[in-house]
Amino acid sequence: QVQLVESGGGLVQAGGSLRLSCAASGSIFSIARINTMGWYRQAPGKQRELAAVITRGGATNYAEAVKGRFTISRDNAKNTVYLQMNSLKPEDTAVYYCRAATNDVYWGQGTQVTVSA
Repeated sequence: QVQLVESGGGLVQAGGSLRLSCAASGSIFSIARINTMGWYRQAPGKQRELAAVITRGGATNYAEAVKGRFTISRDNAKNTVYLQMNSLKPEDTAVYYCRAATNDVYWGQGTQVTVSA
């Protein structure tokens, strides 16, 4: 089992920045099996969608809507993944969920990001 705890959400004006963090905990065996970690987001009335993912080796993938503005990074020693969000837009408003994948998929509880115009 893997537990994910997100932090760093909040309210920011358009053009501002936020940094999300997600710390994974659990058995050493489970943590060692985590390959991909990532951030997904769900806006009101919309389906959950990918924002960014990163593999254990550091390969990244971003949604087109966030490319050039968001940066995902990972500290394997701390079992933590980060999402640096710059030049935020009102359309980035959503609940942001951390996801970790082994042979199973684990989700965090979500953190609200609200961007005001």
